[in-house]
Order: sequence, then structure tokens, then C-alpha cells
Amino acid sequence: MKKLFILPVCLLALAACNGGKTVEEKAQQERDSLMQVIDEKENELNEIMGAINEVQEGFRQINEAEGRITVAKTNPEGGSAKDVIRDNISFIQETMEQNRAKIEQLREKLKTTTVNVEKLTKTIENLQAQLEAQNKNVQELEAQLAEKNLLIATQGEQITNLNQNVNDLQSENQQKQETIQQQDKDMHTAWFVFGTKAELKEQKILEKGDVLKNGNFNKDYFTKIDIRIDREIKLYSKNAELLTTHPNGSYQLVKDAKKEYVLKIVDPAKFWSTSKYLVIQVK
Repeated sequence: MKKLFILPVCLLALAACNGGKTVEEKAQQERDSLMQVIDEKENELNEIMGAINEVQEGFRQINEAEGRITVAKTNPEGGSAKDVIRDNISFIQETMEQNRAKIEQLREKLKTTTVNVEKLTKTIENLQAQLEAQNKNVQELEAQLAEKNLLIATQGEQITNLNQNVNDLQSENQQKQETIQQQDKDMHTAWFVFGTKAELKEQKILEKGDVLKNGNFNKDYFTKIDIRIDREIKLYSKNAELLTTHPNGSYQLVKDAKKEYVLKIVDPAKFWSTSKYLVIQVK
């Protein structure tokens, strides 16, 4: 008979342990998912920065080609000099076209990327400055070569198109940055409320002993916080009880000098893993 009595008790204890373990596993899965998102953002950012570096390398090669043309045009009548000018102008055209194509690819990439592009904005601004300087240099070179009938007519149009492409990229990048910043803010936003039992019932936050039972509660009654920054909530009461579920060990209820409770969140990721809403009943 004793064995028959002990067995159900053991099974109940094991079930309780398994229940706690399930909550921890769920929290770990959420953390793993967040880390995966961060890794994906980092990889996407590296890919974008790699494309920008390739464009900058193209500008460097164009500068070198312009230098070779400057040397050769001092004696444009020589056959060798004409070949140098022709070959380098052809190279500049091809490199400009490649840069234009790479910037177009970069623009398309930014339409789908989820990276935080705050640092990328500065890089795009530098790229724009380089392009404007390059455009000015090439225009001066075009004017000089035009006097010697060495200008290829389509080059000016190509440079103008490239300039427009970079301007479009900068505008789209700014919009993408604002969207990502808003998404990042939403990801780290939570809401809390504390009040007496009567106050919570009046706002339909507490109904028949259940908290946030449906979506009819007054959301405006809650205070919005940033879970990365706000880790202490003063409750101004000597009696406080959390009505929403938050993992043990992720918070502390301590009393201040006035013997009033203060909620301290010691592990924000764990505390908010089960719910982004916090309801506290005070007296």
C-alpha cells in the first residue's frame, strides 16, 4: 500500500519539474532565435559593405586611369599616347558601368535586408562624396579631351546616370534605416501597469480573477517602457503582487526607505520572455 501511495506523489513531482523545464527551454529557444537574427543581420551587413568596398575600389582604379590619360594627353599626336588615351577611356567607361551595376545590385539588396544600417548611412554619404569628386574630375577631363577630339560622347551620360543611382540609393537607404530602427524599438518595448484591485477591474485588466483575459482592456492605462533601459518600477505601496507570470529569479520585489515596494528586473531577457505586459496589484 505504501508503494502505491508513493508512486502518484513521485509522478506529480516529476510532472512539476518537467513543467519548469519547459519554460526554461522555451526561453532558451527564444534567445537562440534572437541570436540567429543578429547573426543574419551581421552577415547581410558584411555583404553590403563588401559591395560598397568594390565600388570604392572601382573609383580608385578610375583615378589611376585618369592619371595615365593626363600624362598621355601632353603629347596626343604620338601613336602610343593615343592608344593609352583610348584604352584608358575605355577602361573608365567599363569601370563606371560596373560600378553602376554594383550600386544597382546594392539598392536591390537593401530592399530585402533586415540589418541595422545606421553605420551604413555614413558609408553611403562618403560614397556620394567620392562620386561627386569623381564626376567633377571626369567632367574636367572630358572638357580637355574634347578640345583634342578625343572625348567619347556617351561617357558624360554614364556618369550622370551613376550619380543619380547613388542619390537614389542614399534615399532608399535612409528609408530602410528608419524602418529598421522602428522595428528594433518595437522589439524592445514593453508595457506595465499597477493599481488596486478596483482600479484594475475598472479598466477591464482584471476580470473575474483573470488578468488580461481578452483584448478589451484599456491599453492606454499602461505605461510603455524600453526593456533595455527601464529596470526599476516604483510601486508606491507597502503591498504588491505580480498578476502576470514572469520567471522566478528574473526580478526582485524590494522595499525602499519608505517601506514601499520597488520592482527590480535583474534579468530583462528572461523576465519579458513570457509576456511583454506586466500587471501588478497594489493596496
